[in-house]
Amino acid sequence: MELPAHDFRELLLKGNSRSYTDFVADIVCNRPELVSNLWEIYLAMDEPVSRRAAWIIDIASENKPDWVVPFLPQLIEKLPLLGHDGLKRHALRMIERLPFAQNTEGLLLEIAFKWLSEPTESVAVKMYCMQILYRLSATEPDILQELYDTIEFQMADGTPGFRSIGSKMMANIDRDILGRKLR
Repeated sequence: MELPAHDFRELLLKGNSRSYTDFVADIVCNRPELVSNLWEIYLAMDEPVSRRAAWIIDIASENKPDWVVPFLPQLIEKLPLLGHDGLKRHALRMIERLPFAQNTEGLLLEIAFKWLSEPTESVAVKMYCMQILYRLSATEPDILQELYDTIEFQMADGTPGFRSIGSKMMANIDRDILGRKLR
């Protein structure tokens, strides 16, 4: 039996805690027919229900990553339209965990560098952007130096969290660049 869309939206709006999110994610995991409804709500970008749907998809996809794969191209196309930090964070977290959708690397590269360079973006969004860019460097090694420079430029004014994540990423990039020179 399909849960009517309006009831599902009401279910999403009833709570905003981690325990409630886990509860709804469990419902979705036990009723996979609801996944497409959840994605429809997420991709509609209707606040706050889309953000709550994103969180539930993100949590559920830790155990069911195949639920994200068919929607990855759509999700990546929507990235430039995401305004709320929560929508960005959950999208990037899911994208970072999975193989990149075919023919989306260019858009991912553009958005990740844009958000990483943006002073007002959260540390979490910047962290996922760094990780995505670092993964993209496996096929586009020329971006490593730009990634390093972008992180380094922000280190002085960055939060302690950004400086911690940034310094670890810069060390990884240093190792990669040095390893390439030694070959």
